[in-house]
Formats: sequence, C-alpha cells, structure tokens
Amino acid sequence: MTTHDKPRVGHKVAEFSLPHVDGTSQITVGKPGDRWSILFVYRGRHCPRCKRFLNKLNAALPQWTDLMDVAVVSADTRDKALADKEEFGWSFDLGYGLSVAQMRQLGLYVSEPLSEAETTDTFAEPGAFAMRPDGTLMLVDISNGPAARPDLEELLDGMAFNIANDRPVRGTA
Repeated sequence: MTTHDKPRVGHKVAEFSLPHVDGTSQITVGKPGDRWSILFVYRGRHCPRCKRFLNKLNAALPQWTDLMDVAVVSADTRDKALADKEEFGWSFDLGYGLSVAQMRQLGLYVSEPLSEAETTDTFAEPGAFAMRPDGTLMLVDISNGPAARPDLEELLDGMAFNIANDRPVRGTA
C-alpha cells in the first residue's frame, strides 16, 4: 500500500505560480493577500464530470467572488484549458500546467491516463483548497476519482460561515 500525504491544514501553503490562460498573468497559490481564496483543481479537458462541476461554479461565480478569490487549475496545456474556457464561457481565473510535483505538494491523487482516448498526460484528481488571506490552508477537499466532489452550495455556505465567524481550522487533533 502506498501512502498519501494529507495537506497540512493550519499551515501556510508553499507558494507556487501557474500561467493563466489569458497569456499575460499568473495564478499564484499560497501568496498572502487581502482576501480569502479558494483553488479548485480539475482533471482536465477529458473529464465530462469536471465540466458539469465547473459550469455550476461559473453559474454561481458572483456569489463566490463576493466572498473570496476563485482560481481553477489543471495539468492541461494552455490549448486544452483555453478550449474549455471558450467552449463553456467560463469567467473564473483559469490556470494550466500543474506539474506532478505541485500536485503532490497539494496532497492530490495523481492518475495516469487509461488510454490515449482519455488523455495523453499524467493529471491530478479533483481537489478544493480554501486559504485565509495569510496563505494558511483552512479547508481541504480531495478525491481520488472524478465522481466525488463537494456540493458547491454547501461549500459556499460553509465558507461564508467560517469567514464571518473566523472559525478555527478543524481536523488537526
């Protein structure tokens, strides 16, 4: 059996950056700022469940961005990520090129493609990471496959409560 290191809630996320599909900026994870932030990792263009999840996120994006900064990333190439953005009209910040080392840094499960019909490169399974303005990891949701995702409405409601009440990090005992 192999081990899977859990993300360290209550600790700062090691800062790293990914290119934004706009071609001119970066998405920086773990960098202290003025607002809470959430990072969603999706499997990539090959995943129809990811599209449904991200389309729901995009539909509720104004509620999310009123509360916190939102970024979505995958291991896809810029061409694949940009094709998704254009096809689905996503307006959230979208990054690409997540490396296996960055996947492991976040504690994500990493998969190899089942066939070239699925995709051609190693990719991350889904994850969500909420961070305080100082870059401290507050909440983590990771899955080892495409079928398990957080309920976006519940997650947003929970994050609003956590932020408004300055709730402590849980799961550290």
